[in-house]
Amino acid sequence: MTTSAIALRRAAGEHPIARYVVKRLIVGVVMLAFVSVAIFFFTQALPGDVARQVLGQSATPDQIASLREQLGLDRPVVVQYFDWVGGLFTGELGRSLTSGLPVAEAIAPRVANSAVLVGVTVAILFPLALAMGATAAARPRGIIDGIVTVLILLVIALPEFIIAILVIVILATNVVKLFPPTSIIDSSQPLFAQTDLLVLPVLALVIGGLPYFTESIRTTLREELMSEYVTWARLTGIRERRVLWRYALPNGIGPALQVAGTTLVYLTGGIVAVESVFAFPGIGAALTAAVANRDLPTVQTITMLMAAVALIIYLVADVCGILLTPKLRSALAS
Repeated sequence: MTTSAIALRRAAGEHPIARYVVKRLIVGVVMLAFVSVAIFFFTQALPGDVARQVLGQSATPDQIASLREQLGLDRPVVVQYFDWVGGLFTGELGRSLTSGLPVAEAIAPRVANSAVLVGVTVAILFPLALAMGATAAARPRGIIDGIVTVLILLVIALPEFIIAILVIVILATNVVKLFPPTSIIDSSQPLFAQTDLLVLPVLALVIGGLPYFTESIRTTLREELMSEYVTWARLTGIRERRVLWRYALPNGIGPALQVAGTTLVYLTGGIVAVESVFAFPGIGAALTAAVANRDLPTVQTITMLMAAVALIIYLVADVCGILLTPKLRSALAS
């Protein structure tokens, strides 16, 4: 175990939640190390020659050899890997092979655009899923429960890009042209001044992520509504709506938040397909273009960033789930 890991464990003391967070952080760092190895060597295995891709088919062997030396591609792969990992810690992420800009500078606006897209989606998705799941749980085998079940079964079988295409066909064709079919952002204007370009990508992401969180809320609340403390609350004459929102939901929200973390990770992956369909200038579209152009520094940075974000989301969701669930807190303390 490294010195920093030992220091983290000592800093956690005897508090069970702190110990759990430190353990998860250590596991996360180890996982990121393995992920970095996989990302680097898989991207190195992509077909084609980077130098040939940059210079074009008319380049001479001497020009290709010179560019490979300039980019450091003539060095052993292991040496290139450790140079890349060192750059992750120092912020030296290399330069994009297509634009020539530093990778951090090239992807920063794309990251901001995707963050806005995901943020708006979450602000709509989570309250909507909570309302649908709670209503369906309160009336099992009712009309709302049946509608929710059908929608979940329909949507969960569709890939993200199919959902995006269907959204375009329904809302952006000549028949019902309510919104533009693409989301090509004008970089000279603030993104929130172009909200009409966000509607369809957000709608596609909301539809794609809705089944998972809704089903989690419904299943969790059904279990809580059959518990003993809920039965006693009903016997005292408390109205059913208050039983649901005052007693069942606070006890069932913890496990549901852990599934919410999975939904957030889904959104960070789903933006790759959705942004490509709508030509939205986000991190997903940048990754697709970088893979097509074999822009290895950009591909490696974006995939590593997405992996780190996913691990952070899982950690935060797990900790929030434990803090909000008395049974989990007790089990962790024992």
